[in-house]
Amino acid sequence: MSTTRHRPAVDADELRRRVRELLDAHPPATTDRLDFLRARFDAGLAWVHYPAGLGGLDAPRSLQAVVDAELEAAGAPDNDPRRIGIGLGMAAPTILGFGTDEQRQRLLRPLWTGEEVWCQLFSEPGAGSDLAALATRAVRDGDDWVVDGQKVWTSSAHLARWAILIARTDPDQPKHRGISYFICDMTDPGVEVRPLRQITGEAEFNEVFLTGVRIPDSRRLGEIGEGWRVAQTTLMNERVAIGGGRVPREGGMIGLVADTWRQRPELRTHDLHQRLLGLWVESEAARLAGERLRQQLAVGQPGPEGSAMKLAFARLNQQISALEVELLGEEGLLYDDWTLRRPELVDFTGREAGYRYLRAKGNSIEGGTSEVLLNIIAERVLGLPPEPRTDKDLPWKDLPR
Repeated sequence: MSTTRHRPAVDADELRRRVRELLDAHPPATTDRLDFLRARFDAGLAWVHYPAGLGGLDAPRSLQAVVDAELEAAGAPDNDPRRIGIGLGMAAPTILGFGTDEQRQRLLRPLWTGEEVWCQLFSEPGAGSDLAALATRAVRDGDDWVVDGQKVWTSSAHLARWAILIARTDPDQPKHRGISYFICDMTDPGVEVRPLRQITGEAEFNEVFLTGVRIPDSRRLGEIGEGWRVAQTTLMNERVAIGGGRVPREGGMIGLVADTWRQRPELRTHDLHQRLLGLWVESEAARLAGERLRQQLAVGQPGPEGSAMKLAFARLNQQISALEVELLGEEGLLYDDWTLRRPELVDFTGREAGYRYLRAKGNSIEGGTSEVLLNIIAERVLGLPPEPRTDKDLPWKDLPR
């Protein structure tokens, strides 16, 4: 038997060569930012594990770091991933997994370059933690679907061109089986976005009203009635995107508190010191667990382990921000701007302690409540018996609301 090992079609050396070609043809110093990003996508260097022609080269996901390091060293612009995180982390993998060739070709390039911002129309006033109970209806009318309903907690809806949307297409089916998944054009008639003022004083979230919105069947992802299965891809990727981001040692919020501790000895107490040490250890453990999760992602698809990372992220953010406010005392209550603003992204590190403390309260709700994540971890990671669900097989139209 031959023991010859075949090298992958695209390895690290090949990627470095392609990066050099990109930089030679489009020098970052003299190339328009958007033109450079488009050229990077077309060269297959956007997300190397995606298929050729869709921003990738069918390369191992782990090799993305090689491309990113080379381009960063050359001073190349990035695509501002924090601003377009919903598109990158949630919409793109769902489109790749369930979209038609035409949908992938039309949507993925401007999504990655940031030309078109995405949002997520999932949660509703009566269907947050129990998302499958959603009531937004989509009724077939020829080649279109007519959608009516209300969505809530929609980040970036005021900026978005596109939305990933789930709606009920068959109320006679049980709640998980009568849902379909669509791509909604946020500029279409009948889409109304209203700001939701949060505890921070800002309106980063929105509520979205859909009144007679017509969505062509060509913008459906997956089969009719299979929307819950498609949505699982979105939700698993969302939790990884929220809780599994790469950070350096002592990065993120724990680093901010540690820096304050070192620079302000007059604020120190023994009790605060013990709490800081405990949170530092927990943050480091979560960071290393995140590295392991990304290694798993490099060779497969996100699983329920992403729920554990998102749960840890929320708890740590809330505990660390509370410690920071207590450490700073009266200073920790200061917050520079309580006026209604419409920010493009959440900035935990570039704001005051008071903002971080208030904004972190939402971490245990967005991307799946901590209570729901505990159920997912119990059932799908630990293999514990599921909680009784008396409504699982009942037609949605017969459920009490």
